[in-house]
Amino acid sequence: MGVDTMAAHYADPTMKTVTPALQARLTELDPQLVSIRRDIHSHPELSWHEYRTTDLVGNRLVDAGFRVTRLHGTGLVADLGPADAAYRVALRADLDALPVVERTGVPWASTTDGVAHACGHDVHTVACLGAGLSLAGYAGQLTDSGAAVRLLFQPAEEIVPGGALKVIDEGGLAGVDEIYGLHCEPTLDVGQIGLRVGPITAATDAIEVTVHGGGGHTSRPHLTQDLTFALAKVITEVPAVLSRRIDPRAGLSVVWGAIHAGGAANVIPSTGLVSGTLRVLDADVWHEVGPVLADLVAEILAPYAVTHQIEHTRGVPPVVNTTDGVDVLREGVIMAGATEMPVRQSLGGEDFAWYLTKIPGALARLGTRTPGGPTFDLHQGDFVVDERAVVGGARVLAGAVVAAVTRAAGRAR
Repeated sequence: MGVDTMAAHYADPTMKTVTPALQARLTELDPQLVSIRRDIHSHPELSWHEYRTTDLVGNRLVDAGFRVTRLHGTGLVADLGPADAAYRVALRADLDALPVVERTGVPWASTTDGVAHACGHDVHTVACLGAGLSLAGYAGQLTDSGAAVRLLFQPAEEIVPGGALKVIDEGGLAGVDEIYGLHCEPTLDVGQIGLRVGPITAATDAIEVTVHGGGGHTSRPHLTQDLTFALAKVITEVPAVLSRRIDPRAGLSVVWGAIHAGGAANVIPSTGLVSGTLRVLDADVWHEVGPVLADLVAEILAPYAVTHQIEHTRGVPPVVNTTDGVDVLREGVIMAGATEMPVRQSLGGEDFAWYLTKIPGALARLGTRTPGGPTFDLHQGDFVVDERAVVGGARVLAGAVVAAVTRAAGRAR
């Protein structure tokens, strides 16, 4: 069976749902996927420590006939179809959780103190796993056609610069022609999928400014360096002034998340720090902003006779979806019976961007809100998803593979 024949076997472009066989398989998997998602949700693991999750996913894929390769430490690559495939499409999921206390009260809440899947990576993981398991029945057709599917389960998406670089360094994209993924979106209802051509996320960096001074008594600020006041100037002035040094069309944002200085009301501390994120919609400005930020911090602190260090850790570029990649996901949405929704570019960061600097593809936003229900924000302890999003995500990803293979067959004819 050639690629074009296999594609015809997979899907008819006039259909509004996936083929009956794939539809039946996904329906059969639905309760299993929800159960697996609850298991992973109740056992969250932080970046670079996703050992249990890697084992759970790897064992299911081995049982389904995938060739599974563990990455060094955590994460894995799973292949279905011939190793020397002429065409290979990849799906990606992220495994790690956040250092957040869960407050959902669901029966399958986190059993690990201070760690929770507050960004929905458990949903991403199981949606990708479900797509793979549903496609496993077509391994023979893949072998006959010379097409293949690769699943990437990466560690450490939540930290800068992200585990995607590790996956790339260890050969995860070798032989891959295009790549697709999903990210939970709590402002969209379950059954809705957000698509956008071009940039869909922002570049995101971590910044930390540490300030040092002599310290002293608050009754004598003139005899030392008033470090807390100087640090406050950094906190308030950097976001304000930087917005006047950078083209406002770049969509730059600096927001502080942690401040540490002193421990007593009548003591001027000798050291303090502030850390946060720098986000920007424009990739060109992202490459240029570093020296501007460093100069600005030095200028703001100059009148206060303190010393300082600035750590500016480059994070991730924007996720830039290709037109063809969005078309593939759109076909997957149609085959899954979901609803496409237009979305704006977000200031959130996603290290899926690193994959798209190497090969074409696209990232979609997966609706997780119960229609008519509350909106739970990402990275918060009360984040809850409508579990129908798990199998819904699997359907879209499986449909995207069908669409990608169909398109590859058309190009090969």
